[in-house]
Amino acid sequence: MKRAFDFFLAVCSGGIFLFPLVIVALAVRLTSRGPVLYWSSRVGCNNQIFRMPKFRSMRVGTPAVATHLLSDPNMYLTPIGSFLRKSSLDELPQLWSILIGDMSFVGPRPALFNQQDLIDLRMQYGVHLLVPGLTGWAQVNGRDELPIPAKVQLDVEYLQRRSFWFDIRILWLTFVKVLRREGVTH
Repeated sequence: MKRAFDFFLAVCSGGIFLFPLVIVALAVRLTSRGPVLYWSSRVGCNNQIFRMPKFRSMRVGTPAVATHLLSDPNMYLTPIGSFLRKSSLDELPQLWSILIGDMSFVGPRPALFNQQDLIDLRMQYGVHLLVPGLTGWAQVNGRDELPIPAKVQLDVEYLQRRSFWFDIRILWLTFVKVLRREGVTH
């Protein structure tokens, strides 16, 4: 049922967000050199690597590490990068990953391929068996502000509590947090 819901919602969302997708793509193209999309290697269900698209908010040549590991993340942002991240518009291309089944709307956020500390903790608690999500319980409870052990504990809580109605609650809380621009540090 979850996969069918994800597919249906991704198709509907793609139609609703078609105009913003085009506008953001043009804005990225016009404000910085390089491709419109950044394809990030991420860890999916069962630790399988997949390529996740995002609108490019960082300059070409930025190291492929978690943003919090950069000495000065702001120096890597494109002219509209900060806006894209704070508004979460950079995440819209992930509708593609949901359509093809690499991601779900709700689940633990996919780790970068080189975030071994996060990957190891998730394996320890069985979180790696979940399909990663566009949003998740950790995102609505702190997002970028949470240390990795706290994120994993929230991922474990999601694993234990997951249900259709819990996903709906997380989607609603995500909508509210995105409107308020809460929890984004870079």
